[in-house]
Amino acid sequence: MDIQYRKMLSVVVPCYNESGNLPLLLENFATAIKRDDIEVIIVNNGSSDATQEVLDRLIPKYPFARTVRIAVNQGYGFGIIYGLRSARGIFFSWTHADMQTDPSDVTRALEIMERSPCPEKTFVKGNRKGRTFVDNIFTFGMGAFETVYLGVLLHDINAQPNLFHHSFFKSWIDPPYDFSLDLYAFYMARKYNLKVIRFPVSFSKRLHGHSHWNISWKSRCWFIMKTLAFSFKLKKRLV
Repeated sequence: MDIQYRKMLSVVVPCYNESGNLPLLLENFATAIKRDDIEVIIVNNGSSDATQEVLDRLIPKYPFARTVRIAVNQGYGFGIIYGLRSARGIFFSWTHADMQTDPSDVTRALEIMERSPCPEKTFVKGNRKGRTFVDNIFTFGMGAFETVYLGVLLHDINAQPNLFHHSFFKSWIDPPYDFSLDLYAFYMARKYNLKVIRFPVSFSKRLHGHSHWNISWKSRCWFIMKTLAFSFKLKKRLV
């Protein structure tokens, strides 16, 4: 194995003011990880709460985990990219810290990847179940628009986790620093004809804190406008 890639999987978890969720997050990762070739990179993405203090106290208890810190929040996508750049795994992944997604989904995704006949050309992504009717309508609408506009099949774009070979990450050009990163990664997987494997994942209520975008119809509209703006930018690259 290349010395740079001395882990099988690197999981990046961006955290912005997630101090209340971190103890259970790390404990659930400890339960899910049954092998020593997985690392979890907790990115303190410019948090203004006690996230760093909690990380400083907890990380030494979990040998599979380490943390990197960003002084000023520059976006969800920036936090993920920052973490991926320090990753040491053959495969890269990311998921959320809000406990709406199960850390064991990442290990399930890795098992799927390892069964793939061509892991370098495979993209594994969750497919959320158990969501509200309104959330499903919102997700379906966004997926339908992006599929038609960008010309590739894209549905449940923001589902977690995402897992892929490190070489796929190295092919990215000018990825977005906001929530559009999920769209970008999914689109790039389709564009480069990676085999996309979806698997069902549960989606729970947030335990602590609050969403930084899904809190009202106004915030949903803001999210839609940001996503559409990036979609237009992405489309121009194809012309």
